[in-house]
Amino acid sequence: MKAFYIKGKGEVAVKSDPIFKGIIPPIPTILYEDGRIDEKGMKNLIDFLIESNVDGLFFLGSGGEFSQMSAGLRREVAEFVIPYVNGRVPVLIGTGTSSTMETISLSVHAQEKGADGIVVINPYYWPLTEEGLFQHYTEIAQNVDLPIMLYNFPSLTGTDLSPDLVLKLAKEHPNIVGIKDTVDAVGHTRELILKVKKEKPHFVVFSGYDDHLFNTLALGGDGSIPLSASFAPELSVGIYRAFQKGDYEKAIELHRQLAPLPLLYKLDSPFMNVAKEAIRLRGIEVSTDVLAPTRKLSEEKKKELKSLLTTFLGDSIALS
Repeated sequence: MKAFYIKGKGEVAVKSDPIFKGIIPPIPTILYEDGRIDEKGMKNLIDFLIESNVDGLFFLGSGGEFSQMSAGLRREVAEFVIPYVNGRVPVLIGTGTSSTMETISLSVHAQEKGADGIVVINPYYWPLTEEGLFQHYTEIAQNVDLPIMLYNFPSLTGTDLSPDLVLKLAKEHPNIVGIKDTVDAVGHTRELILKVKKEKPHFVVFSGYDDHLFNTLALGGDGSIPLSASFAPELSVGIYRAFQKGDYEKAIELHRQLAPLPLLYKLDSPFMNVAKEAIRLRGIEVSTDVLAPTRKLSEEKKKELKSLLTTFLGDSIALS
């Protein structure tokens, strides 16, 4: 049995497991440069990942290009992906913006369309005090019944969600059920796990960086939301499954194979274009267009990407 949130404010049934766990890839939004969704390509990617035994799908995160989208396009993407997944795995929808009002609007929309949860990055541009952040998330939690995953990415937002703040939010709002901690410091994730899970044992802690999955699991965390799982899910899924079985030798072997993959993201910034080209190299038919101001990879960078993937993955994962 899982911990779950009943759609009725304040009612929570706590069972034996976290509500979300395992490997939940952040899905690149497959579209054309004019903003139209590549429906066939989006379906191809979703089917590939579900067949790869991921534990959920996260749409409209950083790798999903939410920051380049209008609110209307974000709603359109949610309206397309939720019914297509059709309950095969849990669907998380990113709804965070710099506006509390707009975040609530997108969150309510995700709930109405049937999402299983929302992922809410904190406001960016203006730095907020911890009290300001607490009030922001409080208003969101009071306006939706869905499980809420916090999203901590201080290198992009400019503000960290501290373990003390996360604990306060988790204690105050039963539908704040977890966090994606995209921080390149194991100590931050360790403190989250030790401080929050001590009082809220079913609170979910996911690593955001690909190569922090093994560390997060070893510290008592619940999984990862790694971009590399959108094009090489075998590695993250393999690490998680091996760890759960106690096959730590296999988990470490796969971790060593996964660890260099974040170097791919240095090919460009932002690197949604890199992820889409990597997906194409897996033989999945998708548009590799991106939304401006991001641009498609140059032919030179595409060759470099294929060379790096071949080096990192060896013969274990076939490329087209």
